[in-house]
Amino acid sequence: METFPIVNMEKLNGEERATTMNLINDACENWGFFEIVNHGLSTELLDTVEKMTKGHYKKCMEDRFKEMVASKGLEAVQSEIEDLDWESTFYLRHLPESNISEVPDLEDEYRKVMKEFAEELEKLAENILDIFCENLGLEKGYLEKAFYGAKGPTFGTKVSNYPPCPKPDLIKGLRAHTDAGGVILLFQDDKVSGLQLLKDDKWIDVPPMHHSIVINLGDQLEVITNGRYKSVMHRVIAQTDGTRMSIASFYNPGSDAVIYPASELVNKEEKKNNMYPKFVFEDYMKLYEGLKFQAKEPRFEAMKTMEDTVGVGPIATA
Repeated sequence: METFPIVNMEKLNGEERATTMNLINDACENWGFFEIVNHGLSTELLDTVEKMTKGHYKKCMEDRFKEMVASKGLEAVQSEIEDLDWESTFYLRHLPESNISEVPDLEDEYRKVMKEFAEELEKLAENILDIFCENLGLEKGYLEKAFYGAKGPTFGTKVSNYPPCPKPDLIKGLRAHTDAGGVILLFQDDKVSGLQLLKDDKWIDVPPMHHSIVINLGDQLEVITNGRYKSVMHRVIAQTDGTRMSIASFYNPGSDAVIYPASELVNKEEKKNNMYPKFVFEDYMKLYEGLKFQAKEPRFEAMKTMEDTVGVGPIATA
């Protein structure tokens, strides 16, 4: 069986750079996921984020979740639930404008730590995009510029906890989907597993590792790379023991960014057949909201019907 790709980012600075770049490229083409270690975020910061996130869940969210479970009678379900996820979440927006100061129930120290965490992840996301550019033969900064729009990229974090579930065979922690956006950086629990991706029609566990960051690709990178890199279906299986922490940060295009395949990655034949659409990211997100848990291909086809209304000029620069 193939081994899930784990990348030591420190090796990009030494004689193993070429091998490491190839490992990342292969992961993007064949997995849509990889896990990075020695990524530059301090272990002290990660430990603090984890401790405060778990503390906040216990103090402010656990009882609410139990009340929701009781009100919906979820403890006693006998058939599969297809319209609900077994997760407790809240969202933080970082770019273009932060809402961290407005999110209720967060202690000041937690706000401060999450702001620092987001700033570090933003730099890491931009570094990852430039690694992709190098592997794809695109000029440095191309993907960052493609995401830019009028006000820069959108960047936000979904903080989730997946409590113990009595019937994980009937209720998913998070139903299968591809991510709509650009590059996703996930800091997950290293003790309680549950994240799986679909590869060659099989569900494969994404291994929980201490202090690692999981990278996965969203639909926008599939479009811009003209299908060379893939977004893949993934899901979370709830567990009967332990609460799984998941902090997923989404580095996405700006709402008005126009997304389309990079001309360097499209051959003449494909230009005629137009495999991937061009569209405004905000329009894609509106469509995605109602179709998140369905296949991505019909979403791409639906966007093609809107292409005539999208003007594609040169990619805006920061």
